[in-house]
Amino acid sequence: MTTVAPADTFSIGGDLPVHRLGYGAMQLPGPGVWGEPADHAAAVRVVRAAVEQGVDFIDTADSYGPVVSERIIAEALHPYPEQLVIGTKAGLVRTGPGEWHPVGRPAYLKQQVELSLRTLRLERIDLIQLHRIDGEVPLADQLGAFKELQEQGKVRHIGVSEVSVEELKAAREIVDVVSVQNLYNLTNRQSQDVLDYATAEGIAFIPWFPIATGDLAAPDSPVADIARELGATPSQVALAWLLQKSPVVLPIPGTKSVEHLAENLGAARLALSDEDMTRLDALA
Repeated sequence: MTTVAPADTFSIGGDLPVHRLGYGAMQLPGPGVWGEPADHAAAVRVVRAAVEQGVDFIDTADSYGPVVSERIIAEALHPYPEQLVIGTKAGLVRTGPGEWHPVGRPAYLKQQVELSLRTLRLERIDLIQLHRIDGEVPLADQLGAFKELQEQGKVRHIGVSEVSVEELKAAREIVDVVSVQNLYNLTNRQSQDVLDYATAEGIAFIPWFPIATGDLAAPDSPVADIARELGATPSQVALAWLLQKSPVVLPIPGTKSVEHLAENLGAARLALSDEDMTRLDALA
């Protein structure tokens, strides 16, 4: 059985050690991240398989479904293994498949965290992330809502998502930001400056769409030739590249398939040479 490499860990917030290759639960709901999955039992099965194969960091959000992803995680894993870290997010509302709207009103954010606590069957959320900054609400009010919950013992750590370096710096003046979750992968490096800043500051960087929703896994993808040389798959190479870009990177590939899950986790054991990294860096 493929398992994640035990030595390759990162401590979120300094006190939550996790294997750097996690699992992203965005794909658990139906098409458009909306509604129930076509195969509920399979969704439960893949979440359980992730933990059985060594994953101890799962990323989800209240808006995935909505609620569906969190509910499946609780059904699959509660009571949770002691070392499992679940990160969730609040700050986006859904009006239909593929539709996402920022809402950062403090009362709404606090309500959603309370609902996530109930859905996930937790007394405290290890990592709550502001899913998007709402431009119509002061950032201090948005993060202040999480800070209140943190002071009440309902939230352990706070993170942000899809931010610029300037926004990340501003957020850090309001709360202790332990993670940032931005779009970043082998062929989309628009957040390189945010990754560089996170690396320098020791902040966890959680790249979403780490293999571009499967685009990099295609046989004719830019990494296919290198993958063949290494006896690996393109998605494994793309994930290994992320893991070697910086020690703070925590990729969260998502899948509905136990077979694909095992393939993804194999990336933790793939070592890329300096030459491999140089060739891959040139693909952007």
